[in-house]
Amino acid sequence: MDTFRRSVLDSRLAAVVARCTLRVALVSLGTFLAFPSVARAQNAWDPTRVYASRSGLDSLAHRFELAAESPAYSEVLRAEARTEASALRVRLKDGDFQVGDRVILTVEEEPTLTDSFTVEQGPALRLPTLGRVSLAGVLRSEIESYLQGELGKFIRDPVVRARTSIRIMVTGEVVRPGFYAVPSELLVTDVLTQAGQVTARADLGKIRIERGNQTIWDNEALGSEIVEGRTLDQLGVRAGDRLVVGRTPPPLGSFEGTARVMFLILGLPAAVVGLVAIFRH
Repeated sequence: MDTFRRSVLDSRLAAVVARCTLRVALVSLGTFLAFPSVARAQNAWDPTRVYASRSGLDSLAHRFELAAESPAYSEVLRAEARTEASALRVRLKDGDFQVGDRVILTVEEEPTLTDSFTVEQGPALRLPTLGRVSLAGVLRSEIESYLQGELGKFIRDPVVRARTSIRIMVTGEVVRPGFYAVPSELLVTDVLTQAGQVTARADLGKIRIERGNQTIWDNEALGSEIVEGRTLDQLGVRAGDRLVVGRTPPPLGSFEGTARVMFLILGLPAAVVGLVAIFRH
């Protein structure tokens, strides 16, 4: 039982559920252990993958659906689980691509197809000589194999490599706030580097990701994900989301304040060590 409990808590579900107090409660209650199907499915989520796979997302959605049906949880917790499961099912159905995303495509011996292409309404790509290629229902983890299949309808045995980027806003206490087109496989710390690192007023304990009027990753949960080295794709970040660095600094004598000064003096790479220390404290 102890081994299984550790494997469940170490799974992606533990990280996702930790976004707020209610979701932490979903894990701490431990009733996922009552479902044998969870044990069979939990290995489908691989947090070491740069991109979230379809099987992993499906497994995660299934576990939230089990929680939503369990009488062991309060209605509030079941509602949270239903919301998470629904969002994952929408992602699986509609795919990851949105207007303005970019696909960096390389096709061997096809120079006209070796370029960066912007996703247009549909979503779809418009490729030279081939026309419009739909991306509806395609995940970022599937883009390379999907385009290889689509191009194979016109080109014999194409050798295809594809990467994706999304346009997000970096705001708050960073040197160069604004919109950035960043690869989906980047870490949060890499995004901050592109924004020129943080200002003297930045609080490393207050970094969050927002979408519209909602906070999809609060500072505590995002801090855990930074420590684990999650990519933007694993965090479910999409075009138009905002990475916000909070302004209110802790007292300079505190542990967090020391990490903030380290950030300013040594730069972002060294300060990642400080981030890890803060969120493990």
